[in-house]
Amino acid sequence: MNELLIAGARRWGDAAPTDLAIRDGRIVALGAEARAQPAAATIDARGQLALPGFVDGHAHLDKTFWGEPWQPHRAGPTIADRIDNERRQMRELKLSPARQSARLLRHMVARGTTHARTHVDIGPDVGLAHLHGVMATRETHRGFIDLQIVAFPQTGVMRQPGTLDLLDAAVREGADAIGGIDPFAIDGDADGQLDGIFAIAARRGCELDIHLHERGEQGARSIGMICDRAQALGLAGKVALGHAFCLGELPPAVLEPLLARLAALDIAVMTHAPMGYLPFPPVRRLAEAGVRLFTGSDGVRDAWTPLNTGDLLERAYLIAYNSGFRDDAGLELALSMATFGGARVMRLRDYGLAAGCRADLVLVDAECAAEAVAAHPPRRLVLRHGRIVARDGAALLPQED
Repeated sequence: MNELLIAGARRWGDAAPTDLAIRDGRIVALGAEARAQPAAATIDARGQLALPGFVDGHAHLDKTFWGEPWQPHRAGPTIADRIDNERRQMRELKLSPARQSARLLRHMVARGTTHARTHVDIGPDVGLAHLHGVMATRETHRGFIDLQIVAFPQTGVMRQPGTLDLLDAAVREGADAIGGIDPFAIDGDADGQLDGIFAIAARRGCELDIHLHERGEQGARSIGMICDRAQALGLAGKVALGHAFCLGELPPAVLEPLLARLAALDIAVMTHAPMGYLPFPPVRRLAEAGVRLFTGSDGVRDAWTPLNTGDLLERAYLIAYNSGFRDDAGLELALSMATFGGARVMRLRDYGLAAGCRADLVLVDAECAAEAVAAHPPRRLVLRHGRIVARDGAALLPQED
């Protein structure tokens, strides 16, 4: 369908409903001008709230158990325990990264996600098999969702010889970015890991998206070292930090200089507001300091946790809930992390609900953005590039093989 009119939708921030004319995948006109455009079909939004398509900036599609029989959680309490348990379960279950990523993507599309960045495991034990599987999913689902891939060294870099070569090969074969993980806690060689991955990024011109679970002063040291390298190599604006738990527990005398550096170097920070026993970045303070913020599902029903759902509107609710936000500004900040924040990290062009933007949008029953977060209601309609890809919570994608 090349020409579509959405009548009577309330755009995020608008006081009254308006009409949106869509042609060739873009919003071409609003209001009275939209009604004057030719339309092959009209959708009566009946005052529903229009939001830009959700952006899941941090997922792990290759390792989900989605669609498989229930797997009880068996991991121990530490990061190392969870990595070891994950590897054991992946070997036992012999899951296909291509099939599993496709299953989860269908579910995410049904809940309004139109863009996603997924971390895909790379390492000597799996080689590039997960990358190839998710690349196949990216190709078969190109018409329904935009997908970026981060080559992720889940088991470490320096403690796993050959991993740097695999990360470099992953970028050559189609990964959009490379990752890192806990330079001190996992590798015990922070300089080695960070020098290695930053060298690849500088050489290949790709971005970096680094998992940082390290706590307290150790995490602060890693952030400082990451900032040093981003500045020295001219990679400002091309680095993201995932989790960054330490930012939620540092004293102001340590936190504030780090926030200033993160903002100055345009280093983005992702949090999915993890369960209560873990600290996480104080998102309102980071926003006030000018730090780019985004969010994502993280692992969805996998060996790390059975709890996450891949629903970004629910994720915005959890960010607000765990942050103690009750005001509309706080609720909208959480929603912005699931939309415009992720769009900036993925460098999406023409994202939003203005004329000229790509028609990636979601309709929900809510009066305003704050209510959408508080209630996280079902998605009535999801458009990706002007194409209806989900309706009433069901994805309109071809059935999986």
